Amino acid sequence: MTLWQPDPALIRRPAYLSLADQFARAIHDGRLANGTRLPTHRRLADELKLSVQTVSRAYEELIRRGLISGEVGRGSFVQTQRREPEPPYIPERLGEVIDLSILKPVCEPMHLEKLKQALGWLAENLPSSSALSFRPNMVFPRHRAVAVEWLKLCGLEASPQNINLTNGATAGMTVALMSVAPPGSTVATEAIGHHTLVPLARYLGFNLEGLPIDDNGLIPEALDEACRLSDIRAVFVQPSVINPTATLMDAARREQIAAVARKHDIAIIENDVLGPLVEGRPAAVAAYAPERTLYVTSFTKITVPGLRIGYLAVPDRYVAAVANRHLVSNWMATPMVAEIATRWVNDGTAMELVNWQRQALRRRQEIAAEMLAGVDYRVHRDGLHLWLELPGDRAEESFVSQARLRGVAIAPGTSFRIADTPWRPAVRISLGSTTEGELRAGLSVVAKLLLGDPEHLLLAI
Repeated sequence: MTLWQPDPALIRRPAYLSLADQFARAIHDGRLANGTRLPTHRRLADELKLSVQTVSRAYEELIRRGLISGEVGRGSFVQTQRREPEPPYIPERLGEVIDLSILKPVCEPMHLEKLKQALGWLAENLPSSSALSFRPNMVFPRHRAVAVEWLKLCGLEASPQNINLTNGATAGMTVALMSVAPPGSTVATEAIGHHTLVPLARYLGFNLEGLPIDDNGLIPEALDEACRLSDIRAVFVQPSVINPTATLMDAARREQIAAVARKHDIAIIENDVLGPLVEGRPAAVAAYAPERTLYVTSFTKITVPGLRIGYLAVPDRYVAAVANRHLVSNWMATPMVAEIATRWVNDGTAMELVNWQRQALRRRQEIAAEMLAGVDYRVHRDGLHLWLELPGDRAEESFVSQARLRGVAIAPGTSFRIADTPWRPAVRISLGSTTEGELRAGLSVVAKLLLGDPEHLLLAI
């Protein structure tokens, strides 16, 4: 069998990236099998009439993408086994990069000032239980009562004893999944879904089944069929704009999802971290199936990122399981952060920040519409991001890399891919993660990449 070789006639500048893209396509298509040893840097450089430095950079790019491994003294090998997934965002903002990869709310000096004022108030009014107690039931009864009022703004009625305070939505999601999906069971979710679900499934030992979606979210018939064919124990949904495709599921679809879950007696985990930010949205899925829905919300993405606190509302049947799993994995939410959240809910600051955020995001949406005129993308006017499917001649990894070479970080769509079904390359672009000026500049780069010649950026090699 002849080993696949890259075609020198297809190499464009920058050559290292074009070469890496050829290898990536060959690996994805199965023309280079797992474990295949690749030519040495010098041999491939000689064959393609490139510099050794160019080939080395191409191999480094493939290692970064997790497609090959380099072993000192042995060479480079195709590596297609599962590896730790990379987050969709860059781990730290370096230099002059315009970071549109991480999902966060719009923040201005006012937000920092409000949090400083809250900390000053807390220094003078910290209850002894929040500072000295190890027992959640000594700390949180007052906070749970306030959470009831906040959840009403989210479209959900809940009793204090059914509410857990968590250190944000990720902690809430993890505890909810631990409570309803034992190792070996299967959780259904949207085919394009939450980027932490894949590693969470691996760490907690449950299986994940991505189901088809349409412009209204998860398709109920697909969930019904999956429940008939597989041992589905729960379905994880993000019906209110926070999902990668920025979809707002309508009321009829939410009711249908609830009906399918009831028919097959499975749990529902609803991730609703935007809560009251999304104006005019339908009632939560939990309102249609309160007896089986574990509802997750938080303040982090709608007020201030540092207010890392959330609520996990659960039905009676899961109260003990959730309490036990929260205890062993987190013990309890951070009491001093809970104090600030409770004060802000009581005095109206939380809702004031939500209303401010909504208006700020709508201004960002106007900027996106201006800078991406002529480009098709999905967005909701109260959302933190947009979803942009790439034209057929644009490879996703290459597009993300080209944007990064031009100083703009965006999130690859495959970071949110759950199902192994035909894939339309896409990117997620955050609208709140930087200043309006940087957003304009970053979207201008994206627009030029989309509407211009797909030829790679010319660099010295």
